[in-house]
Amino acid sequence: MLLSKGLSCLRNLQKLTKNGSQLKEITRNSHVFNYRKGGPPPSKRIVLIAELVQGFAWWWVLWHCWTEPGHILGEFEYPDTTKWTDEELGIPPK
Repeated sequence: MLLSKGLSCLRNLQKLTKNGSQLKEITRNSHVFNYRKGGPPPSKRIVLIAELVQGFAWWWVLWHCWTEPGHILGEFEYPDTTKWTDEELGIPPK
């Protein structure tokens, strides 16, 4: 059993060394699959559009945090906890 496992490992190792030095680019349907290398860099147009969309999104979030803080902090004032009674806090009477 050990011999058969060793032989199959050697066969697999031989296949890996034979094909391992070649980096393959496989085309599937409508896109390119890159194995062990980075994809093609995006065009300058795509980078510019991404930067503009990201800038607009951050402006939108920060502007609404500045002008409408009630969405994050709440619309009502926080209650003064020193004015709560023992009954409101659930503390039984002594």
